[in-house]
Amino acid sequence: MQGFLIYCLAALAEIFGCFAVWQVFKLGRSVLWLVPALASLSFFAWVLTLLPFEQAGRAYAVYGGIYIISSLLWMWIIEGSCPDYWDILGGVICLIGAGIIYLAPRSL
Repeated sequence: MQGFLIYCLAALAEIFGCFAVWQVFKLGRSVLWLVPALASLSFFAWVLTLLPFEQAGRAYAVYGGIYIISSLLWMWIIEGSCPDYWDILGGVICLIGAGIIYLAPRSL
């Protein structure tokens, strides 16, 4: 459960950081948005180091599934655009893949 919470926190930090950059370069907002973007993206990278994996690549692979679902929730809750059938199907497939990687029995 702790790993899942770490992944969710990382996703929130990365999505916010990227969204802040989006505000500047896509929507023409103040460059001051880059300050919280940098802080949030740095926090995101640090949070991923708290995961219980020896290999960074495996931690990132599992994170990918959580990130996709989190991005769709962000689009729905923050941006007000409801995910469609294909968004949900793709997200579920990615989450299943992430679950397989995370829960796979491995010998130490």
